[in-house]
Amino acid sequence: MSEGGTGVIELDRPGALNALDLTMVRLMTQALEGWRDDASVRSVVVRSTSPKAFCSGGDIRAVRAAALAGDETAVKTYFTAEYGLNAMIARYPKPYTALIDGYAMGGGLGISVHGSARVVTERAALAMPETGIGFFPDIGASYFLPRLPGAVGWYLGLTGVRVSGAAAVACGLATHYVPAAELPALEAALIGDDGTDPAGAPLARYVGAPPSELTDHLAAIERCFAAPDLGEVWARLVAEDEDRAWADDTLEALRRASPASLAITFDLLARGARAELEECLADELAWACATAFTPDFAEGVRAALVDKDRKPTWSATL
Repeated sequence: MSEGGTGVIELDRPGALNALDLTMVRLMTQALEGWRDDASVRSVVVRSTSPKAFCSGGDIRAVRAAALAGDETAVKTYFTAEYGLNAMIARYPKPYTALIDGYAMGGGLGISVHGSARVVTERAALAMPETGIGFFPDIGASYFLPRLPGAVGWYLGLTGVRVSGAAAVACGLATHYVPAAELPALEAALIGDDGTDPAGAPLARYVGAPPSELTDHLAAIERCFAAPDLGEVWARLVAEDEDRAWADDTLEALRRASPASLAITFDLLARGARAELEECLADELAWACATAFTPDFAEGVRAALVDKDRKPTWSATL
């Protein structure tokens, strides 16, 4: 819908924490295509109707079901549509603001990080948790993760750790930090702006963020994750002395991940650091269409979202 010169997209699948199914992807694409050349629409705001989540990710349960049924067309159709939407957002000619209050994971970052403004609150939790479900950080993550400062993107992509809104601003996943109590007023200002500066003026006061949980670990993240290969990342974590407790927690996170997914992720990030977004998305599409049919993906999604026992049995071990 369009309000006062602003195209508003509402994510309204609360029972699934707004996990992006194919219908949602297509509706978002259709709306953005319609507004792109509409002079009466000066900017776009994406918001959630759920108090818990902006968007918890892609509809990986549906992808798993299609893969188990051997439906290659359905799998490719979904990922092609999703990645096409990501590319459209990244190249969108009008201000695109995502209001993140709650979970934004996986595909939720795909419809926010590529936009011009990503607003987070103290209730926000951002992550790329794919290695824990037998997959890999996709939706253009092989482009934006290695471009985060230092080695933070490698840390986030390999471990799948969740970060707060403050940490998201500090590392560049988000652009503005807004107290949740002020979010309704900001949203009203964005939608009601007179068009002189559709996304900038209401956001101008929300610069910077409080210190985050990452602040004290940035040096260790750089020491351990700025490594030439995955084996060296592991070795540096084992040898880490200055931030031992963090290193132990990080090693445990890596142990919970699919070893195959860790290897794919490291290679994708290494290639993505030297590639354009469209090249990264094309690379990810090829890997997604293959990885969706692997035993680790079926097992990872089963353990996380179907049986929810959180005890996947991977095809290989570290």
